[in-house]
Amino acid sequence: MSLFSSSAGLDSPGIVAALAAAERQTSGEILVVVSREKIADPVDEALRQFELLGLTRRQGRNGVLILFAPRSRTFAVIGDEGVHEKCGALFWEDLAAAMNDHFRRDDYTAGLVHGIERVGAMLAEACPR
Repeated sequence: MSLFSSSAGLDSPGIVAALAAAERQTSGEILVVVSREKIADPVDEALRQFELLGLTRRQGRNGVLILFAPRSRTFAVIGDEGVHEKCGALFWEDLAAAMNDHFRRDDYTAGLVHGIERVGAMLAEACPR
C-alpha cells in the first residue's frame, strides 16, 4: 500500500510511479505523507503518523514513512526497527542530506522521488519480495 496526499507544486503521478516501482522489488512498504499544515517537529509528527497508519504492525517491521511538510519546509524519514537494523543510522543521515539538497532548491518532487528510490533500493536488498 502506498499513500500519497497531493500538495501544490508536487508531481503526484511521478511520486506515485516512484512508489510503485520501489515497492515492486520489496516486501517492505513505503508511505509518503505530505502535510498541508505547518509542523514544528517533523520527527514527532512522522512517528505519530507511522503509528496511526499501522506501520508498526507490519510483519517483518519493514515499513518506511516519508513525511514532508512544505509549509514549514521540514521533512522526516522514519524506518521501522526491522529496516533500521539492516541499514543503520548512516543510511538515514545520507538520505536526509540528499533529499534536503533537492528541497533547498525548491525541487520537492525530485527530493521525494530521490528518497523513494533510495529507500526502495535499500529495501529491495534488505527485504526482497
